Amino acid sequence: MKSVLLATCLLGALALSSCETAHQPSAPAAAAAQASAYQAAQAEAARLTAQANQNVLLAPWSGPYGGVPPFDHADPAAMPAALQLGVDLQAAEINVIAANPAPPTFDNTIGALENAGRHLDRVSSVFNVLTDNVSNAQIQQLEAEWSPRLTAAFNAITFNRALYHRIDDLYQRRASLGLSAEQLRLLERTHDRFVRVGAAATPEQQQRVGQINQELSAKFAEFGRRLLADEDTATFITRRGDLAGLPANIVDQLAQAARDRGHPGQWAVVNTRSSVDPFLTFSANRALRQQIWTKFKNRGDNGDADDTNQIVADIVHLRAERAHLLGFATHAAYRMDDTMAHDPQRAMDLMMRVWGPAVERVHEEVRDMQAIANREHAHITIEPWDYLYYAEKVRRARYNLDQNELRPYFELNNIINAGFYMAEQLYGLHFTEITGQVPTFNPDVRVWRVNDRDGSFVGLFYGDYFARPGKRSGAWTTGYQGHETFTGRTITPIMSNNNNFVHGAPGQPILISLDDARTIFHEFGHAIHGLVSRVNYPGLAGTPRDYVEYPSQVHEHWVLTRPILNQFALHYQTHQPMPQALLDRVHQSETFNQGYQTVEYLASAIVDMKLHLVADGVVDPDAFERQTLQQIGMPHEIAMRHRLPQFSHLFSSDAYSAGYYSYLWSNVMEADTWEMFEQSGNVFDPAIAAGMRNIILAPGNTTDRAEAYRQFRGRDPDVNALLRVRGFPAPPPASGTSGAH
Repeated sequence: MKSVLLATCLLGALALSSCETAHQPSAPAAAAAQASAYQAAQAEAARLTAQANQNVLLAPWSGPYGGVPPFDHADPAAMPAALQLGVDLQAAEINVIAANPAPPTFDNTIGALENAGRHLDRVSSVFNVLTDNVSNAQIQQLEAEWSPRLTAAFNAITFNRALYHRIDDLYQRRASLGLSAEQLRLLERTHDRFVRVGAAATPEQQQRVGQINQELSAKFAEFGRRLLADEDTATFITRRGDLAGLPANIVDQLAQAARDRGHPGQWAVVNTRSSVDPFLTFSANRALRQQIWTKFKNRGDNGDADDTNQIVADIVHLRAERAHLLGFATHAAYRMDDTMAHDPQRAMDLMMRVWGPAVERVHEEVRDMQAIANREHAHITIEPWDYLYYAEKVRRARYNLDQNELRPYFELNNIINAGFYMAEQLYGLHFTEITGQVPTFNPDVRVWRVNDRDGSFVGLFYGDYFARPGKRSGAWTTGYQGHETFTGRTITPIMSNNNNFVHGAPGQPILISLDDARTIFHEFGHAIHGLVSRVNYPGLAGTPRDYVEYPSQVHEHWVLTRPILNQFALHYQTHQPMPQALLDRVHQSETFNQGYQTVEYLASAIVDMKLHLVADGVVDPDAFERQTLQQIGMPHEIAMRHRLPQFSHLFSSDAYSAGYYSYLWSNVMEADTWEMFEQSGNVFDPAIAAGMRNIILAPGNTTDRAEAYRQFRGRDPDVNALLRVRGFPAPPPASGTSGAH
């Protein structure tokens, strides 16, 4: 018993805090006990590793291309046992690192930490696909049960004092360790990450932070479940006359959605953006527009069993308490400590600089729309459910441009292939479809092998493009596996794009909007970022939140370049490319409706930041939202893009909390970078493209991203580039390109 107590004390403090025992052991006895504990930890880790390697959900992935996710074994019933074994094994691996009697080195501490938890990572990848892409009541119950448990497993690592003391020892001696620049950055960032989450806090503080983290993870899962329940609803239309104004392809999609929900002969507007926005843009039925807009904007805010307001309030309060425990004044200060902006005020300054011109543009847009409504004797005042409908009328009147003119040129499969062409022209990547050769989690999912220009294997790309019940709304990118080499074996990336397009009628092409095409290129930009990553250590793969959107936003610009249009924007009936006259009208309208798009986004970003600047975190979400919008002068004709009760960016995880501004921060770099390509005269300029790949994309976070941008562009990003691209008042750009390519 005494030796067990001694070993436990040594593991818990590793000679940096004392164990209170009646008799201090001799140095040889302590060393022997520590060695015994280390051997026991190694044996336990080996036992659990052997057990985990017999479980297909945990074992190293088998199959072609270096191994692929075992989606054919993604059985929810098998998840609890696999997750528990993964958690136990990760804890054992961490115990081996913490119990090591040898002095800390980079390899036996930082390198070992990078290598720990791989089995849990693998089963988590499959589990996350179930919760995001094919959820149901059983999976939602699993998520509610396991989110807090996985958070507890994370807490056990970050609050392990013996582990932290080893990391801190290396950090204090870092200048004398002879580390490479990449190793030094990994050590520094690992140390900073541990400190930021409470590794250096008191045991009492750690206990409470751990409780908060678990409470938050449970509330995140419940928020997502309730929001998904509201988004799984639909408005059913029974009279064909109520479809007036809708293009035929949208009518077909609504009919298919109704059939999928057991209502053949009707039309269903599903309560998701991909279904609602086209309806609001084209429907001539104002009463129905109002009904559908109201239902969409009230997701999570109906005072019923799926209302999220109390969950939002709880999350905000818990975040504020945690920030104080970790030494930060607010949650916003805590979250932004490790970003490019670094300070909430810098983010607010940028947002408010753009807010004023954007609101002025909205007033102009509303005047134009009201004028059309008056000419048509509509006898209305423009309301939020009118905005997209009358904006489309203004577009037609001013630019002789109807969005329906564009849809025939944007067929889904062609646009997917256009993204591949862009990647090949810019970076030399070649995509070959291998659907059917590897397991997928749904028959809709397609898979491509990716090779570099020299023929070498780069990785795999999965595309899950269609909506289904149980799939979360929107569009997103998932990395199933990232690039790394530090163990001596090259692990190649596996990336996935996820969208929510609606299946058309059998045999009919799936025609999408220009905005949809840009979304495909945006998410594909994220996938490219992961595919061309060349980091050695997985801990340096991720980039700051206000940088990560920048590369994806840049890639949106290639949608309307002539090389892409000539080959891929082909009319689905005539197979002819988009005429130059039509493209000219599109370009002339590029700054059209930028007031609306900028204000609906910025309102959400500003409310997010102000919400997380509330020091005590005590808020009534609905009241706070109304008051904040009133304070900043929100035009009544526009609603936030994401109201708080449905703001999944903020409340389904911590990822974008006090971070929704990051899209705008990235927009500045994106606009500045695109001007560089435009000024070169070649949208596939090989020198600039090489700089994009080698400086902006491939290094991940191995170097400071602000310095990387300066290396690429030759200077800091220019906010005026963003104002110019949106048509707001700004000085003209300097001529010529600069920067290291």
